[in-house]
Formats: sequence, structure tokens, C-alpha cells
Amino acid sequence: MPRTLFDDDDAPREWEVAAEADRTIAKVVFSQPPDDVFEYVVPEALRDIIQPGQRVKVPLGRGNRPVTGYCVDVAARAETSRQLKAIAEVRDRRPLLSREMLDLARWIADRYLCTWGQVLESVIPAGVKKQAGTREIVCYQLVPPTTGASPAKLSKKQQAVLDVLAASTEPMPVGELTEKADCGTAPIQALVEKRLIRPLRIRKDWFNIDDAPVAKSQDLTLNPEQHTALEEILRSLRNNEHRTFLLHGVTGSGKTEVYIQAIREVVAYGKQAIVLVPEISLTPQTIRRFRSRFDAVAVLHSHLSDSERHYHWQQIQSGDVQVIVGARSAIFAPTKRLGLIVIDEEHETTFKQQSVPRYHARDVARERARRESIPLVLGSATPTLESLQRTKDGHDTLLRLTHRVEHRPLPPVLIVDVRNDPIVTKGHSIGRALQSSMNVALKEGGQVILFLNLRGYSTVLWCPRCNAGVRCPHCDITLTWHRDRKKVLCHSCEYSADAYTACPHCGQPGLRYFGAGTQRLEDEVKAKFADYKVLRMDSDSMQKPGSHDEALSKFRDGEVDILLGTQMIAKGLDFPNVTLVGVVAADTMLHQPDLRAAERTFQLIAQVAGRTGRGDKQGRVFVQTCCPDEPVITLASKHDYFTFAEMELRHRKERAAPPFAALARVIVRSATEQQAHQESVNLAERFRAEINRLQLPIKLIGPAPCPILRLRGQHRFHFQMSTASAETFQVLWREVSRKIKLPEGVEFVMDVDPLDMR
Repeated sequence: MPRTLFDDDDAPREWEVAAEADRTIAKVVFSQPPDDVFEYVVPEALRDIIQPGQRVKVPLGRGNRPVTGYCVDVAARAETSRQLKAIAEVRDRRPLLSREMLDLARWIADRYLCTWGQVLESVIPAGVKKQAGTREIVCYQLVPPTTGASPAKLSKKQQAVLDVLAASTEPMPVGELTEKADCGTAPIQALVEKRLIRPLRIRKDWFNIDDAPVAKSQDLTLNPEQHTALEEILRSLRNNEHRTFLLHGVTGSGKTEVYIQAIREVVAYGKQAIVLVPEISLTPQTIRRFRSRFDAVAVLHSHLSDSERHYHWQQIQSGDVQVIVGARSAIFAPTKRLGLIVIDEEHETTFKQQSVPRYHARDVARERARRESIPLVLGSATPTLESLQRTKDGHDTLLRLTHRVEHRPLPPVLIVDVRNDPIVTKGHSIGRALQSSMNVALKEGGQVILFLNLRGYSTVLWCPRCNAGVRCPHCDITLTWHRDRKKVLCHSCEYSADAYTACPHCGQPGLRYFGAGTQRLEDEVKAKFADYKVLRMDSDSMQKPGSHDEALSKFRDGEVDILLGTQMIAKGLDFPNVTLVGVVAADTMLHQPDLRAAERTFQLIAQVAGRTGRGDKQGRVFVQTCCPDEPVITLASKHDYFTFAEMELRHRKERAAPPFAALARVIVRSATEQQAHQESVNLAERFRAEINRLQLPIKLIGPAPCPILRLRGQHRFHFQMSTASAETFQVLWREVSRKIKLPEGVEFVMDVDPLDMR
């Protein structure tokens, strides 16, 4: 017999095949193969309970193994001679997703070439699925009286229990029932045996978040540029139309204030807004800013506990939240009345998911906003070339903030050629010019930010005998020495080992340590500026819950003089007392085998430079480089985004690269190099054959070894496809996906719109 989550009998049941008379079916998808939509009969006992968006347990395959799937539709059953199996259990009291979100998940599956079930598994947080922060309690409710049944003989205590339950509209927990009826559990058990009441197992929330109060603040007065941008967004809001706005504003131009005042109008309409930010480190600052303006702000990001995520999900779903702030996955927040989506720092690569489903939050946001007829605002000082080109093509609207608030000047950027710097050539990270400027800034009471996009202490372990770097045993990547852990680490697979006393390959002692990461930079800064407080922010030092917020609060309050770190300090942070920013090594990303290397280098320099000069004090930026004549670096030093963008767009167009083409990357993985190579050749030929048969305008290049041939113990080969529109890949995928059969131990990954080309 079928069960619900609420039955008090948890004994296993036999799977059953439904009788032909049953006419209601549920359509179910699974997060694992097979990739299809399956039909199951809904037994009578579950017809009033089941809804699309709930999880169900069903029998699958010839062995009828019990599997959890997602109900995506419920409908009357068409006439058929097939016998359908029956749903055995409904696992959720209410739908986890609305029909609209189910449809959006289907779009994501089609767009990024994966299964509907895989998307649903990713969209719903684990804490929501396991109902973290709740506990199962026993409640009691009255059993409807049977017609013609003789009234049972009851004691006073039993009658008191019935009276209490009769006055209640909801099932009552046993503790509350015994208190109100002034009795023990014996009368309750007697009534159960007489079938006058019945027990139910119901989940109740026990987790609650006690948010610290935030002082309320008033909206700021907008300058003419901000006001013009806001009016454009509000016009779309008032007309209930979908438009995508690219809000390009130089760092410190007040983009956030435009977001907030647009959201103010959304909330006045009784609607909700989603705000996506790229970094966990930005979230506490952003949350405080929004909580100072709005009464109900929820948070969704990966550093929350399962209980916290479930709590916020429930608050959003109930409609009690005005603004949802979070990282990439917050785009799936279960809002009832969505009115606006904002993506801050839209250029950041963290908005692209690197595991199945490999979606980009910006494109999902655009599709969700289109479906709900609401505006989407993309904000950045250095927008992606894809977003900029959409405005050139007339698909999106460009809004510009060309000046900082209160007409504060952009900081001067000095390019420092360190190739012949005597201090740098001796192995130091901070050159003469930067060190001298730091001394001046600190003596004048200013604060300093140093950016280095390499974590660890020494980034290369070198063996003189092998004349090569010591590599990870699982990846073709050199190991990094982390002195604080006294271990060498691989930054791709997180392999770790105690410090080597000799080369693991040739056994020769005398390994040399080259290169500098943030840990070594920290030691150097502390030695050179011993009288000042130094703080390092990277993924090694910021692992404890709340550590980001604590570190930034210390810097904001003046307890820290020098803040150094990786990308997490490069964007979005607003500290008026910062008068000097130093980019320690501007070339670390420039010469990578990556289509977007120049774009990312420009973005990082421009974003880091934007952290200074945001208050009354003038700021300066020093960019240390070994390539001072590189156009990317010189244009970034001039804050000249549009000249850089035009130059890079010309290069992309000549190469038929994004945004002038859609890309898909196929990676084949195996434990052996030979097998990975052979299967990549076979798979590429299969794709070529289907492209030719269907006469699709797709260009296929490869296969070839990946830039990092071995990663996490797997050898990798890849090939790349390009076409004018990503929809063409969907046509190809529908034909190819069912025909692919790889040998055991061989896997392949299909990545649409890839950002990581390693």
C-alpha cells in the first residue's frame, strides 16, 4: 500500500502495480540515469496530497528498486494498455518548487545539456531536502465519527482530551495535549485503541536565526547619472515588462544605491527582489547594507549550515522576505512575487557553476526574468564582453555612471617595471617604489591593501637534478608549500603531504623553493612594517564560519593597517580610509592558455584599483609587472574600459570567439592516457558524423590534450565546438547523447559556454 510521510507506521511495504481503474498519473524524473520522464499511477490515498515539485519514492527497473524522484506533473491518465507501477511514498508535505521553477529547471537542462533531474537535484539545497532544523514529533487529531457507531464509554480524562482536540484546528503535539487536558499519556493511548483519535508524525521547526539588529539608514540623494539610471529601471518595473539593463559604473560610482532604490519600489509593490553577489566575503557587507534599508532580508550561500539554508528557504517560500541576497544558487530562491533581479559584479567567473548542471547564473537570471516579465540589472565596472556586446546588438540597455559619487577622482595608477628592481631580483615581493609609498601612506594614517592572486608560501618546489618542479602525484600541477600547515598542497585536488626532504622522483636532496604566495608576502610585510597590524585574507585563513566578516570588520574599524590577500579582497569592498593599493604581480593571469586571460587581467587590476580613494583622502595604486608595455595593463592603469573592450572585441571577432560564437567543450577522462586519447578520438568522430549527417553549422576542433593533462588522477583530452547559436548544440545533443557508450572507467563532460579551459 502507498504511504505518506505522515503515517505513523514505518514498516516497509510491497511495491504494487496499479489497477487499470486508477486514472491519475504522476510524471517523475530522476537525478541519475535513466534520462527520461516516467509515468506512475497515483494511488487513491495519495491523490489529495501529491503535487508537482514534491519528491516521491517509486519502484524502478525490473527489480523494482526503491528510488527517490521528482514529481514534475500530475494529470489524468490517458487510455493505454500498459500497466503502470504505483507511487509508494510522497516524501514532502508541500512542494519544494513551484511549477514555474520546474519549467525553468527544464530550460536549464535543455540549455546546458544535462537531465531535468540533475538540475532539480542541484537547485534544491541539501538542507531543504533533509529538512534540516526540523524534528519529527508525534501529534494527535480526532478521527471522524463512523455513521451508526455506538458511542464509546469514556473517562473524564479521555473526554477532556477529546474536548481539547475538538477545539483545535490543527493536530496537537503530545506535550501540549497532556498539558491542556491536564492528564498523562494513558488516556491518550486509550483513545487511540478505541480509534477515536489517531497519531501523526509531523515535522516542526526548531531552528531559528537570531539576527543581530542593524541600525536603519535613509536613502541617499542620487546624482543626475544615478537618477537617470534609476528612472530607466523603474519605467520597466511600472510597465511590468522584462528588460535587461547593463549598469556600467566606474568603481565608487554608487551602483549599489541605484539597486537599493529600485528595490525600494519593488518592495512597495509587495514584491521581492533577488540580489546576487560573487564572493562570500562580500555577503556580510552587502547583507548589512540591505538590512539597514529593508525589514526582511534572507541569505543564501554555501557557507551557511544546512539548518540556516532551510530556515531562509522557508522564509522566502512563505513570502515573508523582501530581499534575497546570496551567491550563484540564490537565483533559484522560491519567491512567490518576484519583482526584480540584480547581479552585482556580473563579470565574475564564480557565477558559472563548474559541476553538473554547468549553468551560468547570469543567463539563468535572464531567462527567469523574461518568464516573469521583470527587469534584470547587471552591474559592473568591468562588464564581460558578452554583456557589452548584447547592448551593442540592441538586446540589452546600457546605463552608465561615469563619475564617482561626490565627483571624487579615480585614483592615479602607476605601472612599476620590476624586471630590474634590485629588491625584487633578490626574491622579495615588494619592490622599492611600492615599499616607499606604503611607508608614506601608513605614516599619514591611511590603510593599505596588497593584492596577490597566489595563495600558499612558495608556489614552486624545484629539483635541480630533475630540472623540473615537483608535481602533484594526481595532477600535472606543481605543488605549493604551505608553511602554516607544514605541508605541500595541490591547489586542484587538495592532495597534501608532509614537507619533502628529497625529490620524490629522483631521491636527490636539496629541493629549492621559488615563487611567493600570500603567506610569504605576509611574512615579508610583517618584517618590513613591524609597527603595523597586518591581516591576510585568502581561502586558507578564512575557513571558520564568520571569519570573512570578522576580518573585514577589523579593517573597517582601523584595527588593521595592511590587508593583503587574493581575489576576495579585490572587489566590492568599500573602505574610505584606504589610500594605497598595491598589485604585487599583475602578470599572474596574463599569459595563461585561456581565451579570457586578457579580459580577466584587466578586470582584476581595475577592480583592485577601485578599492582606494573612496573617501575624502586621495588614493594611489601601484601595479608591479614584468610586462609594463602590455596594452591590457596600460589601459587598466588609465581606467579605460571601453578602449580595452573595443580592442578585445576585434580580436574575438577575428577568431570567431565569444561573444560572436557559442562554445561547447567536451572533456574525456580516464585513468590511463592512452585510453583517454583513444576514446576522445572515437567520441569526436561520433560528433563529427552527426554534425555532417544533420548538416549543422558547427565547427569541431580537436581532440588534443587538456592544458592540464592529468587532474585528480584522471588523464584528460578535450575537443571544442563552436557555432552561431547555443540552440544548435541542443539539436546535436539530442541525436548524440543516446548513442554514446563509453567503456567502463571512461567519463566525459559536456560544458556549454565554458569559462575554465584548463
